[in-house]
Amino acid sequence: MLIDIIAGARPNFMKIAPIIRALQARAAAGGPLRYRLVHTGQHYDARLSGDFFVQLGIPAPDVNLEVGSGTQAEQTAAIMIGYERLLLAAASRLCLVVGDVTSTMACAIAAQKLCVPVAHVEGGIRSGDWTMPEEINRMVTDAITNWFFTTSAFANANLRQAGVGEERIIFVGNTMIDSLLANLERLQPPPFWDALGLQPGGYFVVTLHRPANVDGTGSLARLLAAIGAGTRGLPVIFPVHPRTAKTLRELADLPTHLHLVEPQPYLEFNYLVKHAKAVITDSGGITEETTVMGVPCMTLRNSTERPETVSIGTNALIGTDPAKLAPALDRLFAGDWQRGAIPELWDGRAGERIVVGLERVLGGRV
Repeated sequence: MLIDIIAGARPNFMKIAPIIRALQARAAAGGPLRYRLVHTGQHYDARLSGDFFVQLGIPAPDVNLEVGSGTQAEQTAAIMIGYERLLLAAASRLCLVVGDVTSTMACAIAAQKLCVPVAHVEGGIRSGDWTMPEEINRMVTDAITNWFFTTSAFANANLRQAGVGEERIIFVGNTMIDSLLANLERLQPPPFWDALGLQPGGYFVVTLHRPANVDGTGSLARLLAAIGAGTRGLPVIFPVHPRTAKTLRELADLPTHLHLVEPQPYLEFNYLVKHAKAVITDSGGITEETTVMGVPCMTLRNSTERPETVSIGTNALIGTDPAKLAPALDRLFAGDWQRGAIPELWDGRAGERIVVGLERVLGGRV
């Protein structure tokens, strides 16, 4: 039985690697499932795509739709057209999508239009913020998903509230954490580690890419000024997302201890996170990794689709008002940050549970 695994952007790659490993192991033991890895090409820069495939041991895609850049509507249309052509030429039994990027939504729509069922890894998460493109992607995808592989009790509750039956909800854990745990011993410092004099616990990591934070020079300048003032002169390492780089070029007078670096490969980036004093971010996935590594995290958003990182883990929801950052940093320097714990089933075996679930649903026993 052939299933398609869809990947298109950097957040997807950490999530598919454990599923592919589990499928390969199960196939070697006589399992019935085979997979076709479809890379949509939504992220085509080697720093956002190729490096991750190499470091995480993901095989070369069977198909690359090579959609490239464009507006969200242009990318959605190009992905749907490319994936539809693939399915018309050689249909699969199931389309497995992960996360909440444009590729997730576009391939789910194309599959369902051709009566190919959809399974959604990380289904059910919600921020409640419709200004986030990812929230729209989640809602559309989940509206046409057959089976949901979920990461948390919060996601399960969201699906139940939306009327999804229990037989379609399969609680498996978090494949991003599978990748993290599998690679903890392989993490390595980036090339600039010694040149910047970095020491464990002696620097901050910042990531910013949400439109509300980075698309305007005023909002980004205020956030960076607050970060500069509150981090007390410690080095601040800022791997710059391509979206953020456009606005940064228009700013002057950045904090002197803010170090702008290229987007980092998986092993180097998580080395930085693991040894940081804290992470300041507007990402969702990073909050999961900091929770498991026990690193304090401050999220510059007003809502989160991963509330377990706040209620259970090491993450605090600060908001987008730069003035709210100083008290949080003061609390950190005072040693008053929550220690956190690891959410249920974030144990490195989510990929294995997904394969078991796929065999079950495709065998008609759900």
